[in-house]
Amino acid sequence: MTKKRALIVDDEADIRELLAMTLAQMDLEVDEAETLSEAIEALNNTAYAFCLTDMKLPDGSGMDLISVIQNKFADMPVAMITAYGNTEIAVEALKLGAFDFVTKPIELPRLRSMVEAALALATQTPVNLSKSAGKLTGDSAVMDKLRQQILRVARSQAPIFIHGESGSGKEIVARNIHYSGPKAEGPFIPVNCGAIPSELMESEFFGHTKGSFTGAHQDKKGLFQSADGGTLFLDEVADLPLSMQVKLLRGIQEKAVRPLGAEREIPVDIRILSASHKDLDAEIAAGNFREDLYYRINVIELQVPSLRDRRDDIEQLTELFLAKFAADFCSEPVALSAEALDTLLHYPFPGNVRELENTLERAFTLCDGELISSDDLQLKARKSSIKAATEVDSSHQQTAPASANSSLYNSLHNSEQNPHQLDGQSIDDYLAAIEKDLLEKALEQCRWNKTAAAEKLGITFRQLRYKLKKLNID
Repeated sequence: MTKKRALIVDDEADIRELLAMTLAQMDLEVDEAETLSEAIEALNNTAYAFCLTDMKLPDGSGMDLISVIQNKFADMPVAMITAYGNTEIAVEALKLGAFDFVTKPIELPRLRSMVEAALALATQTPVNLSKSAGKLTGDSAVMDKLRQQILRVARSQAPIFIHGESGSGKEIVARNIHYSGPKAEGPFIPVNCGAIPSELMESEFFGHTKGSFTGAHQDKKGLFQSADGGTLFLDEVADLPLSMQVKLLRGIQEKAVRPLGAEREIPVDIRILSASHKDLDAEIAAGNFREDLYYRINVIELQVPSLRDRRDDIEQLTELFLAKFAADFCSEPVALSAEALDTLLHYPFPGNVRELENTLERAFTLCDGELISSDDLQLKARKSSIKAATEVDSSHQQTAPASANSSLYNSLHNSEQNPHQLDGQSIDDYLAAIEKDLLEKALEQCRWNKTAAAEKLGITFRQLRYKLKKLNID
């Protein structure tokens, strides 16, 4: 089998020798070039699997070489060697299309892992993204553009910032980047930065050693270590407190973390993806977000379109969700009436795809028959000036159970009629416990005859079956 070839471009002979020896140990054939012109000549005459170039060359720069490679050999990954601490140059190289970078003095373990990731691009097995990442549904022009951008940025190790409204699908975009890139076989670790209590953040991100604080009964890996060899997705990164932003910046820059109580740092090989619905420029201006962290995580920005900007996709999304609900709950397929579809097409969807899914799930449950009417959608006309955040919050709430005429379901809203107490549990868990209790009582009274129980509860048989599966009642 023919060995893969790599090209090393550096005007220092001792550096070239060190790099050539390291890559040869990885079973690569290695060619060397001292200048930009020599490198371009080699590229024109030989097919390479990988290129590693220094920033400063006698007749040009590594940036010039990256530009040539992007224009003529776009499928070949190229990495940059930069001086220690020269983060700005490294970021510019990544923006220009570099796969990754290493800093002088070169750490050989870091170099090897980078080269292995680069070579993996050529031999990568196609991944079933619809299963691993979640399908990006829609044939609109903005979605086609987004898919093309994902394929392009997935090939590099550059940190990506994903911006978009709540519910637009930022995590699905992040998963598609991960599973389309060289770290697809590694873990994808998503974390909601706004959901971690501030006093636990350092331990959650970096881990801790046994005895490092009260309650630390054993060593614990942090999120950085859990994502080693894969991708760490920082969702709602703008919600991080400033004190944590400083520590996160160091972990990203050094590609190493120190668990609480540990004496030394642990190297990690991860790709950082982050996302937020907030405008980071505005957050920086308000003093809520560090500018240096912004430039480190926002090397490349992807914009996820709102559902309002891709209305042509609503019908396709609707068909996908309704088919999913029918399969999940072993039910007959349900269709939209023409009037209901028209209602969806003209609704502003401040909660985006997530709100559409929630709306259709509610309608699927509540509709009587095999056709969803406009009334089943329960969408009231809203002015576009209503703040999206308020609407998204309401879209997350549990939908009120089906029948307003059912005395059993009316009791859900009368705390004096049921024995359940909140006792620290969330309102969603509280209501689910009451609903489960009502369903079980109705089934027992009807000797587990589901048709009779549905009639007693004042809901349809489909609604009953949906709720039984949702609440794990067998």
